Amino acid sequence: MQLGDNKEINRVGMLIEQTINDQTWGNKGYRGLLEIQDDLDMEVFFRESVATQQQVNRAVEEFANQGVQLIIGHSSIYGEFFHNIQASYPDIHFLYVNGAYSDENLTSLNFNSLAMGYFAGMLAAEMTESNRVGLIAAYEWQPEVEGFYEGVKYINDNIDVDIQYVYSWNESELAMEYYHNMAESGVDVIYPTGDVYSVPVIEAAQSDQIFSIGYVNDQQPIGGQSVLTSTVQHVDKLYVYAVEQISNGDLEGGIYNFGFAEEVITMGPFSDKVPSHIQEDIQKNIDNYMETGLLPYQLNETSQP
Repeated sequence: MQLGDNKEINRVGMLIEQTINDQTWGNKGYRGLLEIQDDLDMEVFFRESVATQQQVNRAVEEFANQGVQLIIGHSSIYGEFFHNIQASYPDIHFLYVNGAYSDENLTSLNFNSLAMGYFAGMLAAEMTESNRVGLIAAYEWQPEVEGFYEGVKYINDNIDVDIQYVYSWNESELAMEYYHNMAESGVDVIYPTGDVYSVPVIEAAQSDQIFSIGYVNDQQPIGGQSVLTSTVQHVDKLYVYAVEQISNGDLEGGIYNFGFAEEVITMGPFSDKVPSHIQEDIQKNIDNYMETGLLPYQLNETSQP
């Protein structure tokens, strides 16, 4: 794709809401930027701690002065921020994740994350012995929260699902408070769906001999075999794909959805603690979902006479 007055994309910038050193979302985005540099032979730039409209305006202007032609906002917050200024930068293509804003030069890449939460919920339900599982989420709108709940209930409607929200991707103190409350109440499988705080929760669960499910990255290197699996979002691969498609003129402004079928969402390796028959059942359901687009309860409904 060529933007504005025949400028090809050879410089890409990235805005990161928090830090590239969080071992989860921020780091994953930064790795995607480095892959763009290596795989697509583009010059890359990034700014950390860009979380307000004013900070975005300043960073975008700096990028524009450096000749950046495509800017990635590595968070859903950038949708509105980019929407407010994109008309002033017709020669720049704006790209961000998980939002509903789009325009001629504004593209949203959405993860179909309800399904990954669903399969995580199924696994948690299969592995709990106390019939109490927990999820510590950043925000109520995260589709994986609903997916997790529904996946648990699909396996066993009698399991208690404790869901708590910290209203920040990085609120570790409150997340750990919720974790300790859950552990004391008998929760024996926990799914922390946030950025910075998922690491201390995974580590504490390992120490307390509580099962966990990793988020965004494969978190077994952090929590060992106490991590039953991880719901991995390959946003790094998605960025490389999207930038290449935009550069070739094959992806325009708009809203696009990606998930298991495109292999930008996968499940991480199973723990040795997960019996082989459960691993096989979860994988079979994932394979069916990739083939049909239907979750297990939806498949059951379609097979009813």
